[in-house]
Amino acid sequence: MVRLTATILCLVSFSSALAQPAPQPPATPADQAQAAAPPPALDWPWPPPDPKSWWDDKWPVADEAADPLAGRRLGRRERLPVIDNGYDPLLYRLWGFQPLQNQILRSGEMILEVAIRPTNSARQTLIRATVRRDGKAFIQARAGLGCCDPGIARRVGFDAEAPPGSAEKLLALREDPLWNAPREVRVDYGSGAADALCVDGASYDLTLLVPGQARSVRRSCDPAEVGQAADVLETVLGLALGHEPRIDVIFPGGANFASARSAYQSLAADGGQIKAAPNSRPQPPAFPAPPVEAEPEAEPPPVPAPSAGY
Repeated sequence: MVRLTATILCLVSFSSALAQPAPQPPATPADQAQAAAPPPALDWPWPPPDPKSWWDDKWPVADEAADPLAGRRLGRRERLPVIDNGYDPLLYRLWGFQPLQNQILRSGEMILEVAIRPTNSARQTLIRATVRRDGKAFIQARAGLGCCDPGIARRVGFDAEAPPGSAEKLLALREDPLWNAPREVRVDYGSGAADALCVDGASYDLTLLVPGQARSVRRSCDPAEVGQAADVLETVLGLALGHEPRIDVIFPGGANFASARSAYQSLAADGGQIKAAPNSRPQPPAFPAPPVEAEPEAEPPPVPAPSAGY
């Protein structure tokens, strides 16, 4: 009887040992931080609001650099120029920009935009430089994966005021011969225009917007072709680098287009030239912008106070 009881006790002890969970390794500081962190918000980085006040409460106002031309309204004699650069308003909003089609410029102002699309990658970049008539200049940039998702995947960016002296550099680019060149081009090395397939390079879509007029050109792959836009690319990209490391890493060579500029200069010296592509589209028509004195800038409408929900 004693031997039977001892056997039963041993079986019970063994069953209890099997039922105990296996010992777990001690939690690391990273595991503790992950457990303590709240789940990330999808569309609201502040504490969750009251659902009833979601549509009435004020949202944080964007800073000046995020929308340098905010609050403007068209005058009676003003018209918005036609933008034909491959970016429609909804695509601009996906990138987190005010659509270029809605930007109202006054005398002495400009917007210069550069879209960079590599041929062997979905990693795209969109840079916008704005000069305001008060002498301030602003630089904005976005980068992301423009493929395979309904939005711009892994989008990063920044909005910043440009350093002193940037406005003069940007305004000087309005006189660059690039804006009078054909929209799409082919390189002629003296024996006919080269129409090679671009498999390793990038296309650069450049848009200049001034009061009453817009100009868009595309330069891609061929160094001489890109070199025609070297001055514009170096200025705009030079202002954009240094603000966001995840954008800087896309351009390991920085804002240096010296080799492309040299190729463009050598092309002309060797008797070659850049010709309009057979399918080059005409630029949109221009119209004279009204003088500022004849049409003063309208004040933005007052923002109504949020109504209480009942």
